[in-house]
Amino acid sequence: MTESLLPNILQFISQIDPFDKIPKKSLRSLASDIKIRYLRKGEVIEPYVCDQEKCLYIVRTGSIEQRKHNGVLRAKLEADDLFGFTFLGNDIEPSKQYKAIAIENSLVYVVPNSALQRLFSVHPELAEHFASQAQLRLKSALDVVWSNKEKGLFIKQVSDIASRQVAVVQANQSIQAVATEMMKKCSPCAVVYNHETIIGVITDRDMTKRVISQRVSIDNPISTVITKDPLTVHPEDLVLHAASIMMQHNIRNLPVVKDNKVVGILTTSHLVQNHRVQAVFLIEKIKYAGSVKSLSSYTPERQAIFEALVEGKVSPEIIGRVMTMIMDAYTRRLIQIAIDKLGPPPCDFSWIVAGSHARNEVHMLSDQDSAIVLADNATANDKIYFKHLAMMVSKGLASCDYPLCPGKFMAVTPQWCQPLHIWKSYYKKWIANPEYERLLNITVFLEIRTVFGNKNFEQVLRNELHSDINENKEFLSMLVNDAVSVNPPLGIFNSLVLEKSGENKKTLNVKKYAINLIIDLARIYGLSVACNSSGTDERFKNANEKGMLSDDAYKNITNAYQFISSFRFAHQLEALKSGGVPDNHIDPNTFGSFERKHLKDAFRIIADLQEAAKLRFGATQ
Repeated sequence: MTESLLPNILQFISQIDPFDKIPKKSLRSLASDIKIRYLRKGEVIEPYVCDQEKCLYIVRTGSIEQRKHNGVLRAKLEADDLFGFTFLGNDIEPSKQYKAIAIENSLVYVVPNSALQRLFSVHPELAEHFASQAQLRLKSALDVVWSNKEKGLFIKQVSDIASRQVAVVQANQSIQAVATEMMKKCSPCAVVYNHETIIGVITDRDMTKRVISQRVSIDNPISTVITKDPLTVHPEDLVLHAASIMMQHNIRNLPVVKDNKVVGILTTSHLVQNHRVQAVFLIEKIKYAGSVKSLSSYTPERQAIFEALVEGKVSPEIIGRVMTMIMDAYTRRLIQIAIDKLGPPPCDFSWIVAGSHARNEVHMLSDQDSAIVLADNATANDKIYFKHLAMMVSKGLASCDYPLCPGKFMAVTPQWCQPLHIWKSYYKKWIANPEYERLLNITVFLEIRTVFGNKNFEQVLRNELHSDINENKEFLSMLVNDAVSVNPPLGIFNSLVLEKSGENKKTLNVKKYAINLIIDLARIYGLSVACNSSGTDERFKNANEKGMLSDDAYKNITNAYQFISSFRFAHQLEALKSGGVPDNHIDPNTFGSFERKHLKDAFRIIADLQEAAKLRFGATQ
């Protein structure tokens, strides 16, 4: 590189993270080793370009596309983006990881690995920072590995970081008295009760805008200036969940409430800035996406988050909840985009999700399961409006790589877009006479959750479900008969039972022979105690708390579920990293003795609980 180009390179990279963290003298030395490469449209970037040395790339101008070897888009890169982190520190041959192609005439800066290593020898603290760059950039879809510190917001609960110093006042107290209480507690927010009911919040900013600037008398009751019906979180909620709520609704203070009692306050200052949590950023981007095309471009980022969570050894339960939050965000944004195009909804409605989406157990293979519940005053013309809305949302989700449901359990199907009274009649009919087709229908809609619209409709249907089951106890027996028709994959000699035919011959279908069996059992035990939660872990926990499931059985089945889910996610991660398509069919030749031993233990636990369910609920099989 000629000396005359050095100032331009130095000025450019000094503004790019993480190069902006390098001391000036060392940065100048590094810049002098950078090579410049001009790329023609369609040209493939080779991993080795500096005397057969691995390199890091900085896009100066133009656009680069990364594609896996099966043609799946990995990421699109533009000016200021970096790639090649996977080339530097991975034993896998770079050319087998992905290929990068210039999609327009581009200029890239090439940083030799030897130059970086010389930098790290002088500043070893920078090595970790450069490694974490691949972790923090959402576009690095295959190599995201988080430290415990970076996993913090995923694994921490609200109670871990919320302040317990919160002002709690009554609605009839004066503004001045409330301000005094806030000062005593050093709290930026007061939670306002009317006797035993939370009715609102007031913040220090509200005091400025609604009291001081409006010259409102400080003797007035606080109820005249509060924000009514505030959003709240539970102390056991994930911090990530709370952060998403605060971003979605643009609020800075979130009361932490347990059993209707305020136990703390979560503020934006608690969400430490150095916790750069990808999922929160993605949810924020989804919220403001202006088109389906923009939303569909985020697929690599969603995959990056899934892979990072699996590689980071985050629990399957939290992985499912995080991926569900992202799918919720996609769904809500697509509904809003459709409403913006179609005009306001002609009647009240609720967009309901079912299946893994309702259970908060979304993963990379989750498809669409949805329905629309309309107000009972909906007309035939109203249904036409919602048919168009459902079609736009379903197509939009499909373009964002959420597959259409093969069984057509989607809101776009007329049968699943009906007024509330029709839905109630569905439940009554399905439970009273659960023949095969009806049993299939209700199995899908035994898990429901509102993601947009009137949440009361969901509770009405849930109440109908529990009431109908209470009137027909034989329904649970029918569910058990169906649930135990498939056995865990253990043969008479305790060897694993494999698929015997088809393209997945001699593989273990971990979904069919394990995951689904546990979900079925959780559903049965949860419904037996009228559990209002749809999650698998929550259902087992509720059944245990109400004496339907022993402590030992509860611990065994939940541990088995966690292990099998982790095993499944690890398999899917490996498929994604190798450029394949994730599935549930695992080659037993990839099992070590550890996996075999623990899988067999887990399958035995499932079989034991199946037998217990048959005895408890009077199944005939």
